[in-house]
Amino acid sequence: MSVVRVLLAEDMLLLREALVELLHLHDGIDVVAQVSSGPEIVAAAERHRPDVAVIDIDLPGMDGITAAAALNDRLPGCRVLILTALSRPGELRRALDARVAGFVPKDIRPGDLVAAIRTVAAGGEVVDPALAMTALRAPESPLTQRETEVLRLSATGAQPLEIAERLFLTYGTVRNYLTSAVAKLGARNRIDAIRIASEAGWL
Repeated sequence: MSVVRVLLAEDMLLLREALVELLHLHDGIDVVAQVSSGPEIVAAAERHRPDVAVIDIDLPGMDGITAAAALNDRLPGCRVLILTALSRPGELRRALDARVAGFVPKDIRPGDLVAAIRTVAAGGEVVDPALAMTALRAPESPLTQRETEVLRLSATGAQPLEIAERLFLTYGTVRNYLTSAVAKLGARNRIDAIRIASEAGWL
């Protein structure tokens, strides 16, 4: 059996250490790197060249799906398995758009997690059936890709002028995207729009 090299991204120290111990109990799996934030993932993967990155969806600095997309761009040979504690339907769609190979809940049984890692490493895909059904029943985001991008940056605390500079847009264009997003979501204001989109998993 070939050894599957794993990178683990989880911000909670106790859980991260428990997962490392769990995975090391199984022959053929070697955790070669562990990180606690989204921005660390790509650099660690480039150093250690894992076969599979097991990434928590909620990470500080950069969420797991955004980090997965960046990792796929830089190291397409490293396949991604996302762990999620919440079943926000929009997140599965975002994850699939980011070309992740697996999407499973954090309360998955240890043996099933190990099996999922091996399946992903072998080129397969794993999506939890309950999460998939929830996503199929949920409405799609009414926001365009650009509106989503602007609202996501706004959720980090970035102001319209800063967003405009980062996306190479005009200040007025960013304001228009924010106004459009608020209207489409039926929100009271920008903060409410961020809440609605976040709870739906669209950000």
